[in-house]
Amino acid sequence: MVIARRPLLTATAAATLLAALWFVPSANATDEPGSRSGPATTTVAGDTAAGPRLADTGTGVDTTPYLIGGMTFLGIGAAFVTHSARRADA
Repeated sequence: MVIARRPLLTATAAATLLAALWFVPSANATDEPGSRSGPATTTVAGDTAAGPRLADTGTGVDTTPYLIGGMTFLGIGAAFVTHSARRADA
């Protein structure tokens, strides 16, 4: 029964991770009265005709490091898949 223990541990680890992620709060952008506070508030009080306003993220976010990192990990994953496929054929 030693062989059956490994998939059980993998399933337990996956279930634990999913259970932990269940409690991560979501970032919903809602426009509730009284929820605006802090120095970033630019809406004039009583200005409800403009509708809900989302946070200002600036002129643009530089996503180049994220793209390079994502492509790197994608390449590493493809190399692992190729290596294990060649190893299984040999």
